[in-house]
Amino acid sequence: MPRSLAYERDNALNAICPYFTMFPLEYPLGVLKQYCKANPVVMDPFCGRGTTLFAARKLGLASRGIDSSPIAVAIARAKLAAVKTASALKLAKRYMQEYEQATVPESSFFLAAFHPDVLRKVCAIREGLLRVRRDTDSSVILRAAMLGCLHGPMSKTPERRSYFSNQMPRTFSSKPDYSVRFWKEKGLVAPQVDVLKVLERKLTRLNNIQLPQTGVLTDARKGDSRRAASLPPACRDFSVVITSPPYYGMRTYVEDQWLRNWFLGGPDHVVYGKSVQLQHAGFESFAESLGKVWKNMARTTAAELDIHIRFGIIPSSKTDAKALVRASFESSGVQWTEVSVHSAKTAASGKRQADHMAAGSAAAREYDFHVRRA
Repeated sequence: MPRSLAYERDNALNAICPYFTMFPLEYPLGVLKQYCKANPVVMDPFCGRGTTLFAARKLGLASRGIDSSPIAVAIARAKLAAVKTASALKLAKRYMQEYEQATVPESSFFLAAFHPDVLRKVCAIREGLLRVRRDTDSSVILRAAMLGCLHGPMSKTPERRSYFSNQMPRTFSSKPDYSVRFWKEKGLVAPQVDVLKVLERKLTRLNNIQLPQTGVLTDARKGDSRRAASLPPACRDFSVVITSPPYYGMRTYVEDQWLRNWFLGGPDHVVYGKSVQLQHAGFESFAESLGKVWKNMARTTAAELDIHIRFGIIPSSKTDAKALVRASFESSGVQWTEVSVHSAKTAASGKRQADHMAAGSAAAREYDFHVRRA
């Protein structure tokens, strides 16, 4: 079996922060190689952690990304940033000194999740980043690296520790009450790690990575891809869309990233039911909701438009994924031609990450679609 691109050093920037239901780099790279000669602008209306944007940048292509999640946008922007690891570390050190009196959460979760010294330093860097008025490459890289180090599995070897927290999954934030019970039952104590050393280990992997500069940080933007406002005139120049919409039946994207959301300025507890993702009330509502995205994408000024989609259904939904995607395009009111559809590999990465906290998770069945505007 060929080695995954995720493990190649040249792609370390794409792995700066793992993200639940992330799709493999091989998919957008494989698609984009078909279009390179035409030098298209690439769009991802559900950009997540920015894998499509990273793939486009590797190939020297300009790209745009939209996501409703501030966590996703923070990670995706790092894929567009100039990598300045020494500058990002210097910024972290400065924030730790300037904001050492930053407010620290006092809930049972935070007291059990982080060593007191670690939490104070994390909160200091958080405070510094929250005060940034205009992002730089260094602040964007530091923010994404902090999100990537915020929680994950513990290593017994101090020099190999890559996360700040007590034992947790690395792609999603386990819920507070469950986490505290788990740690007590297992006798797990939050490690006293050197925050700068953990960051340095993360950022050192990015050293000597040579990537073309193909856009600006704000090419990854927070927005709702169903709405015209998310696609201003200056961003309607794309001719290739590569995306993976939220899985049908997956309603907990916001709740599952609550700890990273706290780091970005959100509440220090889980807030339920605040997602602005697609409607999951039923087949028709989801198709109609997704159809609004395709209609919005069709507003591009490019003469041709190709859309490539990797789409999944969580097993408990028992819904026909192919029928759902086709219904969404029909709902858009735009004329489309289905070029191809075939089964993708099973998405088991979420299952592997869930195992770190003994949480149940089933792999999803995914399909790859290629649709062209008629």
